[in-house]
Amino acid sequence: MPIRAENRWLYPIDWTQLSAAIRFDRAGGRCERCGRPHLARVAHLGDGRWWDAQQRCWRSPRGRRIAGVGVPLARVRLTRVVLACAHLDHDPGNNAPANLAALCQRCHILHDAAEHRWQRWWNRFRYRAVRDLYEHPPLTRKRLAALRPSSLKN
Repeated sequence: MPIRAENRWLYPIDWTQLSAAIRFDRAGGRCERCGRPHLARVAHLGDGRWWDAQQRCWRSPRGRRIAGVGVPLARVRLTRVVLACAHLDHDPGNNAPANLAALCQRCHILHDAAEHRWQRWWNRFRYRAVRDLYEHPPLTRKRLAALRPSSLKN
């Protein structure tokens, strides 16, 4: 996942080398949760099940082999897999190898889901707190326009 500009300073200067070591040396270019290969076009069903072309079998969301999946061809979608190096404790300052994992987009989003929910709540909370302190500018304009005498409106 791309690093936000405001968080760039939290990462070490050699982050690209560290990330590559985790994704390609340790994980062998595959997601450490589901086993999807890096930069491969993978057929999947949208619920986590995916086709492993190398082993010629369907895999579960956790990468385990699944026996015969009878699925209409119309439900199969293709996705290009891109590995990212994820912080398991969501702290970009903790770059210990045990805290880093090579995850595909799907596994990374699922891993970060609770953190993203909290961040959305926090942003809404801050916005409401500021709005309680200071009136929202469009509301202020509307209120002031209503208070003006009709002769001053034109």
